[in-house]
Amino acid sequence: MADENVLPIPNLALPQECFVLQQPSLSHLHDSARVALLEGIKADQMAPYYRLVVAANVLPLDQALLDGLEKENSAELERLDKVLKEAEETEGESDIADALRAKASYLTRIGEKEKAVEAQQTALGKTAGLGSRIDIVLTLVRIGIFFGDNQLISANLTKADELVEKGGDWDRRNRLKVYRGLHLLSIRQFKPASALLIDALSTFTATELLSYNDFVSLTVISGALTLNRVDLKKKIIGAPEVMSALPELPTLADTTKTLYDCHYDKFFVALATLEQTHLLPSRLLAPHARFYVREMRILAYAQLLQSYSSLTLESLAHAFGVTVDFVDNELSRFIASGRLHATIDRVHGVVETNRPALKNAQTDTVIRKGDVLLNSIQRLSKVLY
Repeated sequence: MADENVLPIPNLALPQECFVLQQPSLSHLHDSARVALLEGIKADQMAPYYRLVVAANVLPLDQALLDGLEKENSAELERLDKVLKEAEETEGESDIADALRAKASYLTRIGEKEKAVEAQQTALGKTAGLGSRIDIVLTLVRIGIFFGDNQLISANLTKADELVEKGGDWDRRNRLKVYRGLHLLSIRQFKPASALLIDALSTFTATELLSYNDFVSLTVISGALTLNRVDLKKKIIGAPEVMSALPELPTLADTTKTLYDCHYDKFFVALATLEQTHLLPSRLLAPHARFYVREMRILAYAQLLQSYSSLTLESLAHAFGVTVDFVDNELSRFIASGRLHATIDRVHGVVETNRPALKNAQTDTVIRKGDVLLNSIQRLSKVLY
């Protein structure tokens, strides 16, 4: 286990609130987001971050508040510099490293990005313990997440992987899975992200990144898109950790259950609700909302079509609770782009699946691999005999 509790700095809830305030379509959430953002800034004395959100026109300037925060920052940094100077003059390397980490943590907490990164890297160079070094690198990842700096995130995830391979403990290994899973989600790598998040489901401790319910939400959202029906039931719907959280996440429960139970009309309604409540308001998922909804609809269409050799457009539209024109347009687009293996006979109003073509492709692949294997065996036999 980790030597000590990981400080939730910087507070990653704040850029989420900032994101909400920047979206006109989320005006119904603005009042609560504004309150939460201001309270978070005051609680962590975040003068540098407050200046940034004011400059971005997210919050109005309260000069008295800014002056008070800057005064608190100056006093605390002066105290930390004094402690560091005393450690350098009279104490050993361990105490110096502790003082450096304390200053780096404070700069991280108040949202002073450049100075925080520099201070964390200085502390990393002076810190001997492998566990503490991993914690510093993961803090740098959180700074990158806070400010949306993908280069900082990627560089330090790679460094964290290297340190963990040298002997990171069980807790830090599992936390790193969550960090990497979140980063993969942010760059639309849902399948590898899902594998990491599901693997960490029963051992989640990374509360410095997100709450447990938010973690379960992301695990369910990514798993619903990437898992087949058997694994969806086993790893998501039937997972005890998910089952315990889903009563508080009814939209996610409806989405996964209706998809698994093939209630496609209810699934389309649940998916639309999911988009409004979990995708578009999320700083992490909003850039991928259209992609996710499209892929989930393709998944549902494919799941239904694979059970039939042919199906009328009318019955297909009825199954999904939409009009014939809507399903005709959607299927035409997905078939043309190669995402669904089917053809539409508009004269008779029938959709015919093309599964044999897929099976032929699989057969061709097997034959080609078999030819390669036979050639290798023949060459080997010539060498041996």
